[in-house]
Amino acid sequence: MDVREAQREVRSVYLGGAPGQAVSGALWLASAALASAGAPRRAMAVLVIGGFFIYPVTMLLLKLLGRRASLARGNPLGALAMQVAFTVPAGLPLVWAATVHRAEWFYPSFMILVGAHYLPFVFLYGMRHFAVLAGLLVAGGVFLLAAPGAPLATGGWATGAVLVAFAALGGALARSEARAGA
Repeated sequence: MDVREAQREVRSVYLGGAPGQAVSGALWLASAALASAGAPRRAMAVLVIGGFFIYPVTMLLLKLLGRRASLARGNPLGALAMQVAFTVPAGLPLVWAATVHRAEWFYPSFMILVGAHYLPFVFLYGMRHFAVLAGLLVAGGVFLLAAPGAPLATGGWATGAVLVAFAALGGALARSEARAGA
C-alpha cells in the first residue's frame, strides 16, 4: 500500500476526521458551558477526563453509523495514528503547570496542545485543512494567553465551535471524495 492509498483509507474509514472532531467539539462545548456556569474545576475535569474517551466514543459512533472503525492491517499509517493520539495526554503536564500558575491559562494552553496535535493530521489524512485547524487553535491559544481579562470559558467556546465547524468541513470533503470515487 503506498502513501496515497493509505491516506485515502484513513480519510474513508474516519470520514475525514469528522466524527472525532464532532465528539471533541461537543466535549469542549460541554466544558465551556460548565465554566460559564461558574464551575471551573468541573469544567477542567470534564475536558481532561472526557478527553480520554474521545477515541472510544468516536469508534462507537463510527460503528453506530455502520462504518468500519479500524484501518487495514497493511496500512502503514496505523502506527502514526496511534502515536498522534498519545501527543495530547503526553502534553497534559504542561497544561497542568500553566493552569496551576494561572487558572485562566487552562483553555489557551490546552488549545495550543490540541492545535499542535492536529499538525501531523495533514500527512495522516492527506488533507491540508488540518494545517488551518492547527493554526487557528494555536494562534487562538496564544492570543488568549496574551489577552488578560478574557472570561475563562472563551477558549472552550472558541475551540468547541472551531472543532464542530471543521468536523462539518472534513465530513463534507470525505463525502465528496467518496462520491467522486463511486
